[in-house]
Amino acid sequence: MTPVDSRSTGKLREEMRGLDEAVYIAVAGVKTPTLDFCLRTLSRSADKSVLWLGIAGAMAIVGGPRTRQAALGGVAAIGIASSTVNIVAKQVFHRHRPDREAFGVPHTRHVSMPISTSFPSGHSASAFAFAEGVAASQPALGAALRVVAAAVAYSRVHTGVHFPGDVIAGALIGMTAGRLGSFAVTHVIPVRQE
Repeated sequence: MTPVDSRSTGKLREEMRGLDEAVYIAVAGVKTPTLDFCLRTLSRSADKSVLWLGIAGAMAIVGGPRTRQAALGGVAAIGIASSTVNIVAKQVFHRHRPDREAFGVPHTRHVSMPISTSFPSGHSASAFAFAEGVAASQPALGAALRVVAAAVAYSRVHTGVHFPGDVIAGALIGMTAGRLGSFAVTHVIPVRQE
């Protein structure tokens, strides 16, 4: 096997960037007026994890001890994911946000462009962190939340604020954080039997 040299790494990075931009442009080029409103609304609802915290609150109110523990695991996972993305990853990787105008993202899709760097996606990280944190002890609910998490992650590309690679990296961070958050909660806070 030949060791990987810096030229190979540079070419790989260039090819990945090209693929990322090509998928972004393809998404921007598909006319989806009905989906635009839905995905814009979904994307906004996940700002500052409001969507996930609202679901966690509902779980705590209507659920039993295991459901409350799952909600707590999901919220703990969001904390881990958000810290990892915002304090570590975004400080290391300085990828600029996509230029929606240059890439032709329709104005009907636009949400506020965040001022932070693009890589990785914090919305995707929080979405998958919450879903995985819940899924560890409530698999059926976790499966439904994974679908919503995937929709939130996709909405970030659809609205033009992230490249697909940003979203994939955020999702991977979120899934890892979800497992860590759930593990921490289940081993620190025992479930009381009613």
